[in-house]
Amino acid sequence: MQSHAVSPKNTGNLLMRALIFTLIISSMNANMFNIVLPTISRQFELSSSQVSWIITSYMIVYAVGAVTFGKLTEKYRLKDLLTFGLLLFVLGSIAGLAATEYWMIIAGRVVQAAGASVIPAMAMIVPVRYFSPDKRGRALGMSAIGIALGTAMGPIVAGFVISAWSWRILFIIPLLSLLTLPVYRKYLDDEQGDADPIDWLGGALLAGTVTAILLALTNTSLWLGLSALFMLILFVLRIRFAAAPFISPDIFRNKKYSVILVITFFITGISFSSPYLIPQLLALVNGLPPAYIGIVMLPAAIVTTFLGRKGGKLADEKGNPRLVYTASALLVIGFLCLSVVAGRHAVLVSISLIFCVLGQSFMQIAMSNTVSRTLSHEQTGVGMGLFSMLTFISAASSTAVLGKVLDSGAPAAALNPIADNPASMVYSNIFAVLAVLVIVVIAVYSVQFGRRGKKAADHLTNGL
Repeated sequence: MQSHAVSPKNTGNLLMRALIFTLIISSMNANMFNIVLPTISRQFELSSSQVSWIITSYMIVYAVGAVTFGKLTEKYRLKDLLTFGLLLFVLGSIAGLAATEYWMIIAGRVVQAAGASVIPAMAMIVPVRYFSPDKRGRALGMSAIGIALGTAMGPIVAGFVISAWSWRILFIIPLLSLLTLPVYRKYLDDEQGDADPIDWLGGALLAGTVTAILLALTNTSLWLGLSALFMLILFVLRIRFAAAPFISPDIFRNKKYSVILVITFFITGISFSSPYLIPQLLALVNGLPPAYIGIVMLPAAIVTTFLGRKGGKLADEKGNPRLVYTASALLVIGFLCLSVVAGRHAVLVSISLIFCVLGQSFMQIAMSNTVSRTLSHEQTGVGMGLFSMLTFISAASSTAVLGKVLDSGAPAAALNPIADNPASMVYSNIFAVLAVLVIVVIAVYSVQFGRRGKKAADHLTNGL
């Protein structure tokens, strides 16, 4: 492995500014099509299950691509991978813009996802590569700002676009990502790995496993679930016995890394539940149109934008456990407040959502920072790629489970004794349960990492 060149002092900051803009565009592209599904369904005379492939196909390719690009960073220059990914992202957008048939829209979204999946890999690797461990939290906080802004702006932009023009205009927005390409080409270093061959069979088995998992979740299919288990077994056998496996099993022998991945899976699914539940609550219970739903969710994104770096600073100065506990407190407060105000005035929901979104952002920073400190330099690419893939699968799993709970209908009684709105009782109960689950998962985290505090994290970092 070649040693990467020492970068100028401000290189990391310049790259992070470009990265924030790229993350905003990427996050918007990932969620703004949720708003236009009914419009596309009517135009092409599609059923709900058929039109959902606009989201499902993107989700599958994005998850697989995240870990694939993470692996490729071990062999190829990050600037070349990023150039390829962004150009592919734009190519898919052009294809979608010109689509005259539904299958062409799906093809455009697939190509978009294949290119955009380089972005989560970059968002994890740039902070690790260009910032020292004691400043990495601030950099991850900047990434969280981009994600929060894009997530909030997506529904708002989509709502206004389909009101004034056509849903096809949404495919133009990703073209803006090309504005950042000169910055990446100039300031990213030329570090690349050795010439070891890539285990494409192992990669295909991993891709098949992830695809089957996501399809099993979205379609509630036992057979797809069994297929995912079968391919997972084959993948495990492959990485154990292949000469140069796609993912070295040594990374899973890192106990701290494996434990934090499990914790991340559960806490991510919990914290990412509000972006799925709130739009449905506001649309089905409060009766708000798409544009107004985005406006209700906007204050949470604005607050997170201003305070996102504070979370990273807290992790750098006080240690990741302090940030985890702060994020947990925000999530618990937010979920309990939402449990009480669900179905009431949208302003109350908007205020309560601020705690959840800020807690979600802080938690993402803390988990990313913790994972990065458990990895050696050689494991960073694939390790952070797996982390990105796992968070995506976790969010999809959470959505599938919550969808089934919502389909079950109104419960007999409210779990939160303060909540007394029958129209939104199912949402109230879900938020109350989520608050309890946060406490349970963080208790497990505390046993594994909490007592070590900042000194232990520094000791771990110095030992790598």
